[in-house]
Amino acid sequence: MRIAIAGAGSVGRSIATELAASGHDVLLIDRDTRAIGVDDLPQVEWLLADACELASLEDARLGDADVVIAASSDDKVNLVVSLLAKTEFGVERTIARINEPDNEWLFNESWGVDLAVSPPRLIADLVEGVTDEELAEEGALPPLPGAEIAESVLHAESPFVGGPESALSDNLPEGVALVAVVGPGGVRPPDAGRTLSVGNTVVFLAEPEALGPLEELLGRVGGADSGDDA
Repeated sequence: MRIAIAGAGSVGRSIATELAASGHDVLLIDRDTRAIGVDDLPQVEWLLADACELASLEDARLGDADVVIAASSDDKVNLVVSLLAKTEFGVERTIARINEPDNEWLFNESWGVDLAVSPPRLIADLVEGVTDEELAEEGALPPLPGAEIAESVLHAESPFVGGPESALSDNLPEGVALVAVVGPGGVRPPDAGRTLSVGNTVVFLAEPEALGPLEELLGRVGGADSGDDA
């Protein structure tokens, strides 16, 4: 399939990496020269352009795309890209990232969105569905009052990339539980046998005093990613 992705931040790059590895023809579109990483993802086609402009999407041959993914960090951009893809280019399937849960009501067929994905809502739903028994089976502590949600995007130098998720879970500091992994397929519960990839976002419940050791293990741990503008 030919797949066009608007937004070359960590989310867009992660999606592109896995889709390209599966043999798809992937195009990444971003207007920020700092986001263009031809050397980082040589198997992906790149276009420096504003995905909200009709002329840019014509240059991208959007009409040839089977799927368009609006993955920028700006909800307005994602809505416009989805609408243009559907109404001007007749793209069969559009998938849009929702950054602000308050905007979720806009992401529907009226704006050309076939499937909307809200990481904050999915993570919250997943966290609420995790039981103490499931956490105990993973060898982690159950959620405690005052526990915080922390996340980190895995980079190429991470010692956990390419290894099973169990290697990460087994090395977590006391007071930290791995509760979700976010990738191109959305949010899913931890699976000890699955392999971690560059760009995966790992999500934890952590006691406040455990955030320091967790950051030392993974590098910077924090909130939403930046640099995803299309």
